[in-house]
Amino acid sequence: ASKENAERKELHRKIWAIADDVRGAVDGWDFKQYILGILFYRFISEHMADYFDRAEHEAGDLEFRYAELSDQEAEQDFKPGTV
Repeated sequence: ASKENAERKELHRKIWAIADDVRGAVDGWDFKQYILGILFYRFISEHMADYFDRAEHEAGDLEFRYAELSDQEAEQDFKPGTV
């Protein structure tokens, strides 16, 4: 457990170091806006996938997984009803 904690702390340290390098000279507020945008996009994407999965499961296709569709399939089958 101690080794696992040490590895986790090292991983966190490296992640923060990478984040600092990526951020560079960008103002902290601008960086937060960028990160919040990414988090919002992920939130919306996951909820849309869940919504489509639920609809297909209720229609009887219990094996359906929206996240596993190709971009072409997703655009062809789902984009017209969502945009």
